[in-house]
Amino acid sequence: MSGEAAGGRVAQLKHTGLRPGWTTGACATAATTAAYTALLTGRFPDPVTITLPKGQTPAFALAREELADGRAMAGVVKDAGDDPDVTHGALVRSTVRVLPPGSGVVFRAGPGVGTVTRPGLPLAVGEPAINPVPRQLMRDHVERVALLHNGGRGADVEITVSVDHGAEIARSTWNGRLGILGGLSILGTTGVVVPYSCSAWIDSIRRGVDVARAAGHRQVAACTGSTSERTVVAEYGLPEDALLDMGDFAGAVLKYLRRHPVARLTVCGGFAKLSKLAAGHLDLHSARSQVDKGFLAGLARRGGAGEALVQEVAAANTGLAALQLCRAAGVPLGDLVALAARDEALTVLRGAPVAVDVICVDRAGNVVGRCAPAGPGTLS
Repeated sequence: MSGEAAGGRVAQLKHTGLRPGWTTGACATAATTAAYTALLTGRFPDPVTITLPKGQTPAFALAREELADGRAMAGVVKDAGDDPDVTHGALVRSTVRVLPPGSGVVFRAGPGVGTVTRPGLPLAVGEPAINPVPRQLMRDHVERVALLHNGGRGADVEITVSVDHGAEIARSTWNGRLGILGGLSILGTTGVVVPYSCSAWIDSIRRGVDVARAAGHRQVAACTGSTSERTVVAEYGLPEDALLDMGDFAGAVLKYLRRHPVARLTVCGGFAKLSKLAAGHLDLHSARSQVDKGFLAGLARRGGAGEALVQEVAAANTGLAALQLCRAAGVPLGDLVALAARDEALTVLRGAPVAVDVICVDRAGNVVGRCAPAGPGTLS
């Protein structure tokens, strides 16, 4: 298939004509790499190049640099591309200092970076709000720098990430409700900000369906992001042109398939996002729909949860916390969300000959809920 006709996530982004950007995690990694290099060599690499999880090697110009008193600081201005990201233009700084041998890599929250104060997030209470993938990116890069400039010894460093005016910017996010206090989260699973112009992205979803149908595919997968895409490829071995980057636009996928059906649709995404679909939301963006813990509590009750657990789920900090409570009690909340999401999808499809199955995943891509395909198009 030619590049012009290709489908899948990369082709969708190309088709929108929108410029991608870089996550706060990528910016923090670039700043950390530059700061640690300067600490060991006395010179800041500018621009500084990093390697992202999918192999891209972007270069970042330094906006700030300081080297004194056994510390080095570098700053990078975040470019979110054409995405209306509230952190676009923010200055992300990383200050690195050497620790005693054997200390490993330690992360600290500087000004403008939040601290986790409630359970239910992928970080322990009391930890800086620097998510697992950016942490691993920074670890990998300081180890590479150590290998090059530290005589082959490992990196024993303290990394303090800060964001200028981050506490003020965080007021425009949901961090406060999640118990992340004092500033922003350092985020990103791929390092790339995928820009979502509603009209452009919905058009790209439609094009993806058209390409899959033209290729004769009887099954397509609509995924909320790259983690769920990897999961569904591992599950079904689907080719790239059978993959739809649904993002937050569940309604766009379902309404177009209603008029242009394929035999089977697999919806795969994060548990929290798919719980929104299960509750009847077709736009899964955090600015336009929220996880309904009361709805999850009702599902838990149907799954056999006692009233004490039902109340715990209703009061949970996040969807992930609700899921963890139910898993510990043997209540299959993930499967119940998948089933409810499938039923909602079938309702939107209005009898179109499309069978639907749903897979819920956690942040690492582990399957935490699923249901069998059902609907008029069910494959034998």
